[in-house]
Amino acid sequence: MTARDELEILIVEDRQVMLKIIRRLLVQLGYAHIDEAVNGLQAIEKIHQKHYDLILSDWNMDGMSGFDLLKQVRAEPATHDTPFVLVTAESKPENILATKAAGATGYLVKPFKLDVLEKTLDGVMARTGFVSLTTAA
Repeated sequence: MTARDELEILIVEDRQVMLKIIRRLLVQLGYAHIDEAVNGLQAIEKIHQKHYDLILSDWNMDGMSGFDLLKQVRAEPATHDTPFVLVTAESKPENILATKAAGATGYLVKPFKLDVLEKTLDGVMARTGFVSLTTAA
């Protein structure tokens, strides 16, 4: 497995405060190459310009939801296998099941703590299957 500080990560989040929180937590975990997009449309542009090892996306955003972004990422051969985690306040079981069916690698419910983010990302990057720690505190 590649070291955390070598991975290219894209955070897709429309709220600046949450974007900064996620970035700070990733840096604390040792991730060094982090790009940002404020919506799904901007994320698609970035994904077409650069390879990412991991995409973390909010669900609810204007222009293109994180769920729609996931479906587009999975539809493209170049990004079909890129680990993709939905990071959202939506904890409805039907959303989690829909996300898993659409090909997400993980699902993380806001708010979350550093240890939950670490466990989720470690599971996702180890390719252990779908990772959802919605009951973790």
